[in-house]
Amino acid sequence: MARLAMSTPDPGFWRGKKVLLTGHTGFKGGWAAIWLSRMGAEVTGLALAPDQTPSLFDLAGVEGLVRSHILDLRDAGAVGAAVSAEAFDLVLHMAAQPIVRAAIEDPIGAFAANVMGTAHLLQALRAQPALKAALVVTSDKVYANNDSGRAFAEADCLGGKDPYSASKAAAEIVTASFARSYFERAGVAVGTARGGNVIGGGDFSRDRLVADIVRAARAGEAVVLRHPEATRPWQHVLDCLAGYFVLLERLAGDPATPRAVNFGPRPEGPQVTVGELASLAVEALGAKPWIHEPDPASLEAKALAVDTSLARERLGFESRFEGGAAVQLTMNWYRRQGAGEDARALCEEQIALYEGGR
Repeated sequence: MARLAMSTPDPGFWRGKKVLLTGHTGFKGGWAAIWLSRMGAEVTGLALAPDQTPSLFDLAGVEGLVRSHILDLRDAGAVGAAVSAEAFDLVLHMAAQPIVRAAIEDPIGAFAANVMGTAHLLQALRAQPALKAALVVTSDKVYANNDSGRAFAEADCLGGKDPYSASKAAAEIVTASFARSYFERAGVAVGTARGGNVIGGGDFSRDRLVADIVRAARAGEAVVLRHPEATRPWQHVLDCLAGYFVLLERLAGDPATPRAVNFGPRPEGPQVTVGELASLAVEALGAKPWIHEPDPASLEAKALAVDTSLARERLGFESRFEGGAAVQLTMNWYRRQGAGEDARALCEEQIALYEGGR
């Protein structure tokens, strides 16, 4: 049976829209800024300076595509001043402390960024007169996870045994409270997106699998894996962002749109372990095989999967690039960028590939 055509971002919807994008200096934020600008949106970014060297923000010249404000969302005054200076139609909140191990090292910083940073932004947005919808990006790790391997659905209990997961679950609660107390009565739809583990070109973060593999390959070394047996809901950055954009479009136009949606691989797809993904990646790069060094003190979940049925049934959306296809697309970006090709041109090429498949 032929598969039904799935929803994709509508450039006509985004053309001319004034969009506030937080986290534009990060990996996913950089891709989001490039894609939104490509669709004709007028993008304003709020974020800390890039914490990666190199960074997609610098390599792809993202600063030239947006009205960029470098600030700390933990500073309520700075957030309020930046947000009050303009009127926005839509908000995509992606700024966060996104690394599990970094949050374990600095839990107070993680809670301050992910919880209070979200609260500061939502408070500032209450004064926006033309706002139609806002989407807060959290994580697939917001669920109370007992390592059963069961795919979590949006109605499952929130939780988190490590500071990163707990801070993202708390951000969900903060967002829902602001939505119900303030935004719904003002006719503004506010939702959350719970994205899976995202891979794609341009991620140079510390303690991220693909970035670690690329760094090791470029240094002629073998990447070290802590939990090769662990499973994660891997998805390509373009699939993840496309889901966010489609959800924001629906929030802005349909009051029946779900207020929390999982995004990740299709439920019928195979679960891919860390080791399997790493093997595909090192093979694609011609790098040394990975090695295993266990970390028995780690708090990271061994099994993680999300149920993406709601995205398919209510938004008509599902991922396109999964497993080997996502890895090949990612490694193609890194190979060509490492050989001297322009980072933004590579992003634009892959976005065009995605758009051409609609």
